[in-house]
Amino acid sequence: MKRLSILASALFLISSVTISCRDTSDKETIVREVEVEKEVKTPEEAEEKEGILERTAKEVDKEINKEIDEEIDKIGDDN
Repeated sequence: MKRLSILASALFLISSVTISCRDTSDKETIVREVEVEKEVKTPEEAEEKEGILERTAKEVDKEINKEIDEEIDKIGDDN
């Protein structure tokens, strides 16, 4: 029985040493640079991709900005 426990201990010790000292494979990380071309759009192309709500909102913004500018001109410069 004593031989069996010594043999089991030796087997456990040898297996743990060989497993823990094993070479681990290093993973290599490859980083690639990718160039992204920016699309140059003409105003007509940009309008085609916009929906009717976006175009309407732009027109309303222009009109409101004109009215605000007129009100500012009416008030004048207080300085």
